[in-house]
Amino acid sequence: MSWRDNIIHATRHELPFAAEMELDWDLTTHWLEEFLRDEVRVRRGFERAVVGVSGGVDSSVTAYLAARALGPDAVYGYRMPYESSSQASLDHAQLVADDLGIHLETHPITNAVDGLLKHDEDEVPGHRVGNVCARMRMIVLFDQAFKLRALPLGTGNKSERMLGYFTWHGDDAPPINPLGDLYKTQVWGLARHLGVPSDIVEKPATADLIRGQTDESDLGITYVKADLILHGLLSGYTPVQLADRGFSPEEIEVVRSRVDATHWKRQLPTTAMLSDTAIGEYYLRPVDYVR
Repeated sequence: MSWRDNIIHATRHELPFAAEMELDWDLTTHWLEEFLRDEVRVRRGFERAVVGVSGGVDSSVTAYLAARALGPDAVYGYRMPYESSSQASLDHAQLVADDLGIHLETHPITNAVDGLLKHDEDEVPGHRVGNVCARMRMIVLFDQAFKLRALPLGTGNKSERMLGYFTWHGDDAPPINPLGDLYKTQVWGLARHLGVPSDIVEKPATADLIRGQTDESDLGITYVKADLILHGLLSGYTPVQLADRGFSPEEIEVVRSRVDATHWKRQLPTTAMLSDTAIGEYYLRPVDYVR
């Protein structure tokens, strides 16, 4: 049993909601494979998919699902390192590609990012560089997708999306996202089920944009705690009710404040409505996956 399994097991009977978040992994895998096949091939008419393979657990799970759904030869992975990217991330991305038999190319983005930022007279802070890196990677993915007549796949999970822990018009840009309704802890569980190498599943989550940076140090809370609180908030529990169930007020506030402050990042651009057919406001295409 991994350290993360031990944490989840230890808290299951001490904290609420943990048991509710357990999933049937066979059913979840089947549903996500069907989702990818339906969205990529049936609804959008593509045969191939591209995915940024960072060496992290989210992109690895996406690659594993895509290979199962579309076949390895239809999946094109891209490593897009910046000068500060770790060698371990590159090695883990290669490990995924070797295990799955998918295509893998490396497109360094250092020159493109630095070429954009070199005109700034002031020193550019790390998080700004990170945002440019995230958006530059999407330029690479969409360009390569166009070349291959393929569709880019997103890799962001529900925890990142709800906490606003992603680059707007960067990580969230791809039109299809198989992991968007899975909390980070659920992605870890799915990764183990799919056979993602343990070196990837067990390492601390990081965007690998700044040396030494980790997700949980940025967020100020562990994903295990954040996911449970998120699930409670999304299920309609108030902060007071969550505190009555054992979460500290400080932990609740970290999560709640991030959710409230980043609502705009989860929306389409706000349109000034002049008619009753404003795109994204009234004109919403219904999607029905039941066949």
